[in-house]
Amino acid sequence: MDFGEFRFGAITIDGVVYENDVIIDRGKVGKRKKKPSRKFRDQFGHTPLSVEEAIPWKCRRLVIGTGSYASLPVMEEVKREAHRRDVELLVMPTSEAIEMLAHESKRTNAILHVTC
Repeated sequence: MDFGEFRFGAITIDGVVYENDVIIDRGKVGKRKKKPSRKFRDQFGHTPLSVEEAIPWKCRRLVIGTGSYASLPVMEEVKREAHRRDVELLVMPTSEAIEMLAHESKRTNAILHVTC
């Protein structure tokens, strides 16, 4: 996977610019559908990542990019589910997540938040 420019609100992957959060599932890039997590927004002040979403669990490692300012909350249930599935969960700012994915993407899926 070729990661190009990342700036607030957009990320370029394999030459395609995405202006929304993305999910990388076994080499395929898609839009993060965060609607199931919106019901938790008031608790966090931001729509968190919850187990209600379609998380790409078929991997050994799941990298979550939490945005430019690391503001994406990751609910405890996600962390527990990763542990239950024996998936290594790495949570970090999106710029760091991209750097990791560019060098160590084998058997790794990701959720990348592109704004705050």
